[in-house]
Amino acid sequence: MQALSEKLGRGSRTVDLDLEPRLELLKDDRQRYENVTNLAQTLASQLSQLTVTQKNLGDAFTELSVKTPSLHLEFGINADAQRFLSKSGETLTEAINAFTSDMNTLVNKTIEDTMINAKQYETVRIEYDAFRVDLEELNMGPRDAVTVPKLEQAQKNFQTQREKYEKIRDDLSVKVKLLEGNKVKVLRNQLWMLHGAFAAHSLSCQNFLEKNIQEAGEHLNNVSTDVPSFLEES
Repeated sequence: MQALSEKLGRGSRTVDLDLEPRLELLKDDRQRYENVTNLAQTLASQLSQLTVTQKNLGDAFTELSVKTPSLHLEFGINADAQRFLSKSGETLTEAINAFTSDMNTLVNKTIEDTMINAKQYETVRIEYDAFRVDLEELNMGPRDAVTVPKLEQAQKNFQTQREKYEKIRDDLSVKVKLLEGNKVKVLRNQLWMLHGAFAAHSLSCQNFLEKNIQEAGEHLNNVSTDVPSFLEES
């Protein structure tokens, strides 16, 4: 009845001005973290598919390198490049999967556990407000032999529920504050590790490709150009 009255805008509700904004922020953060996790999982899946394609392309280049002596070098350096990119991509995929695994733990276990407690808190809060409203209504009515015993019982019920409400509120408040601190530590560590994985992937690929093209250039200088191509002959 109390919950219905609140939904209809008729009932008053107890609002904790410190805890409830924290819970709303936590709900919003959870949605955003869940979105990031889903996007990271999509990226890992797409990258995994890319690495398979790169490996297959590298194998195809290797075969052509063997079967086409005149383009042995060109096919060969492309084969090496694709194999390296594939291997580096696999390492990056593993790092992204580790990130999503830890994010899933944060979102679906750690934060979810607190959200369950928040729902329990809301249930107790509604019950507390129901007893409070009953007591307020009785206090506004007449005092006689019939109403006084009801008022005394309502006061006892209210006090019992108030203690229950304050306990679950205080416990939840402590839990939320601890979660806020731990969340920052976990995210800071995971975000730096993810960034480091992308940086290492990009840097290693750049260094390999630069070295690869440099070595290819040195080989090209030693390749004989005496044999003309078909187009040159024609």
